[in-house]
Amino acid sequence: MKKTIIAIVAAAAAVTALSSCAGTYQKGERRADITSAQIDTVSYALGMFYGKMLTSSPFGEINLAQIQKGFSDVINGKETKLEEHQLNMIIQSHLMAQQLYETTRNAEEGEAFLAANKEKEGVVETESGLQYKIEVEGAGISPEATDTVEVNYEGRLIDGTVFDSSYERGESVKFPLNGVIPGWTEGLTYVKEGGRIQLFIPSDLAYGQHGTGPIPGNSTLIFDVELIKVFKAVDEKK
Repeated sequence: MKKTIIAIVAAAAAVTALSSCAGTYQKGERRADITSAQIDTVSYALGMFYGKMLTSSPFGEINLAQIQKGFSDVINGKETKLEEHQLNMIIQSHLMAQQLYETTRNAEEGEAFLAANKEKEGVVETESGLQYKIEVEGAGISPEATDTVEVNYEGRLIDGTVFDSSYERGESVKFPLNGVIPGWTEGLTYVKEGGRIQLFIPSDLAYGQHGTGPIPGNSTLIFDVELIKVFKAVDEKK
């Protein structure tokens, strides 16, 4: 965790300051075999790398001028406002508070969304809190939790942000139904082969308070799922 925090601090400083400063920075001798074009390329790569690190972390609002100031003070050997031993504590404390704020907000927004959504025509809420809407009934069999399914799907946050889509990848996906999030395991049992279902999944039936990848903690998720084929567990064992 500490190494991650320090890396994020370095990224935050470098991406902002380097993007606004003219000229060069050099530590050590310049290699005789390196060209200016190669220096420009690796410099751009560093900017992209640090930029991705900074934008993938939930800092919230950041004062870019102060990032530039901190970076510049270190590079130019000036006296800094903070001692080095304070950096980890300040950044870690801020990130923890920001993450708590965001997960609390996501939980509240998710609850409000589901409360309103269950009143919509065609939406069914189950005992677990899962909500679903049958778009196309389908004519085949419904899977059981132990079966394997082949599907096409799109997953979104409640603000409409698409975080995953087999349609975008151009190929369907096949997986054991008991090997995915609980909302999927339960939800797909309500639709038949050849049908389409919309799932509205509370965070406790999805990725919980920690989230995963592009999915923030306590996120309520929406999936549009096309059930292409069901592979019965007994058939898979043969």
